[in-house]
Amino acid sequence: MSGQLIVHRAGPGLTLQDEGRPGYLRQGLSRGGAADSLALSEGRALLGQGAGTLALEMAGMGGEFEATEDLRIALTGAPMRASIDGARVAWHASHLLPAGARLVLGAMEAGAYGYLHLGGGVTAAPRLGAGSAHLSAGIGGRIEPGQRLALNPDPRPGATGFKIAAEPRFEGGEVRVVPSLQTEFFTPEERARFEESTFTRDARGNRMGVRFLPEGPGFASSAGLSVLSEVIVPGDIQITGDGTPFVLMCECQTTGGYPRIGAVLPADLPKVAQCAPNGQLRFRFLTLEEGLAAETRARAERKRLGARISRLIRRPEDIRDLLAYNLVGGVTAGDDLERSAEWA
Repeated sequence: MSGQLIVHRAGPGLTLQDEGRPGYLRQGLSRGGAADSLALSEGRALLGQGAGTLALEMAGMGGEFEATEDLRIALTGAPMRASIDGARVAWHASHLLPAGARLVLGAMEAGAYGYLHLGGGVTAAPRLGAGSAHLSAGIGGRIEPGQRLALNPDPRPGATGFKIAAEPRFEGGEVRVVPSLQTEFFTPEERARFEESTFTRDARGNRMGVRFLPEGPGFASSAGLSVLSEVIVPGDIQITGDGTPFVLMCECQTTGGYPRIGAVLPADLPKVAQCAPNGQLRFRFLTLEEGLAAETRARAERKRLGARISRLIRRPEDIRDLLAYNLVGGVTAGDDLERSAEWA
């Protein structure tokens, strides 16, 4: 163990998340894990973390945190107003949280899920092979004010002051879809209208699924609502009784009987997750072959996230303790270089 993170204030959707628990679908447990898996990968790239490292997922708003010793952090996913001891810090970046300093993360400025990554990650006993909370299954729970989270030793102490070029996904947009087993239950005209429609994200939505309201009438299938219950997975787009699409998310149930007009590519699920209430999406069908190719490209891009990392650059007038730095003499100490980037 290496220090603790003290939670002074916590938003209502603060949980620990990793990749989730694959392999339990037959037992009735969906994978779970981070709602925005790309944000999880971006934070790990910034801190040099390995697979399985837990991060704090924040839905809607963040909280207030304090470390008992100097701690590297990274902030990814939906941007929030963030500050350390009152000094604004950049999102999609890594910083030093000094021992005793207060990290305050406010409400979302865009998107729906933000992530706080911590040095070597949080120490948590695995349950069914993962440390993440799966709220709908009753595994783990929300992080509450007053909790102290034990931290693992940091594999790269001191390496902070970096930013990552985050993939745009916080303002809605186009989402790619492949056919499901029941796509043919919808006429070509209905499928065409589905592609041509703009959908508004309803206020009702969580880690189980998100409802999207069409701009026109709802959608109907030839099977009505008589489809037998069968296996469903995150990304499936169910058309409910009133003809409204419902995109299943990471904590969805494992069987369902509503007809599915298609399935969102896993690579595009972060865009669905980050579509805030009243945000808008459009769906575009790909063939299975096109979808497979797109997924292959997306996975390759995740392996190259390190190429999107660069140094934070600060303006001298923004450095609150400028006189503490050695800015003359030809050589600047390595520690000063690190510190000059921390408070960006």
